[in-house]
Amino acid sequence: MAMIAAIGGTKGGSGKSTIATNIAVMLAAAGRDVLLVDADEQGTSRDFTAMRATTRPEGPTFTCVAINGVEVARQVARLARKHDEVIIDCGGRDTNSQRAALAVCDAYLVPFAPRSFDVWTLDSVAKLVDEARATGRDFAAFAFLNRADARGPDNTEAAELLKSKPALEFLPFALGNRKAFANAASMGLGVAELRPHELKATQEVGELFQHLFGIAKVSKMNGTRG
Repeated sequence: MAMIAAIGGTKGGSGKSTIATNIAVMLAAAGRDVLLVDADEQGTSRDFTAMRATTRPEGPTFTCVAINGVEVARQVARLARKHDEVIIDCGGRDTNSQRAALAVCDAYLVPFAPRSFDVWTLDSVAKLVDEARATGRDFAAFAFLNRADARGPDNTEAAELLKSKPALEFLPFALGNRKAFANAASMGLGVAELRPHELKATQEVGELFQHLFGIAKVSKMNGTRG
């Protein structure tokens, strides 16, 4: 069975689709057979994949499908048998799609921008996680900073808030508010594929990727999926 990772939250604009597409690109580059599920009605991951298909002679290098609502759980459970990894872009609201993703995922990743309105959604995200786990689901849930400031107190204050919720494990891997991510996405590229090379942005997303998928592989081998 594939490892299934859902990227979600309850507020738009925190960079969920950017994280989902970059992870899909990096997994594919590592030789994995990747399914990217666009479960967000805005369709950002689907649009990214379409752009990627037109700008690269080898095509997207991963498969992308759009699935919404309660069908996410049923379809992902079926499709996961055909792929090495599944990434679900849930969007930024408490939707049936996101709750369905929590019913099948191994890992739930929630990026937070270090601003008051983003961090204030922490309670609602923690509640989502607790409710999904109350059904008997066993999955890891992670919170981390995305679109972080280069300097200033906001990052530290937001990190302390994220650490305060036992429902989510805080990851000390902050992704900066960098133009490189938007520039790459506009061409259907992962940030690691940009040329000239954007070293800092690539290092940031690479640290997150390596940490998360190291944990995921251990979890799969130990048979911890619910």
